Amino acid sequence: MKRAIFPGSFDPLTLGHHDIITRGIPLFDEIIVAIGINADKKYMFSLEERKKFIEEAFKDEPKIKVTTYKGLTVDYCKAMDAEFILRGLRNPADFEFEKAIAHTNRSLSEIETVFLLTASRTSYISSSIVRDVIRNKGDYTLLVPDSVRVK
Repeated sequence: MKRAIFPGSFDPLTLGHHDIITRGIPLFDEIIVAIGINADKKYMFSLEERKKFIEEAFKDEPKIKVTTYKGLTVDYCKAMDAEFILRGLRNPADFEFEKAIAHTNRSLSEIETVFLLTASRTSYISSSIVRDVIRNKGDYTLLVPDSVRVK
């Protein structure tokens, strides 16, 4: 089975994340969307809300599982018997950052990182932009799947 981990904080899930996950479905037998837990980080949405946003967005897709994890992503990949890490790239800065992480992961394990370029229609979207729009009471619904709604 070709299993990939798509790690992130998903605070919140964006249309860019959704695009990468959807386009990864034909490439893998299973994609585990893994929400990393960092106790030192302040999140806008609770872990339960973030998990629910993703589960609801992919409720009709049996190849997608949603989990949470702590620690190194490569260790979680080993624990989940995943051979691949799936990552999206929006711009050259993402590439440089993700390349360094991929090389580090490769030196720590046998895990391969697979990069997909974000679609041009979503390449400008980031979770931090979405959070800023929400904080300033803007229309964030154009940037996230229907499952992501502020109460």
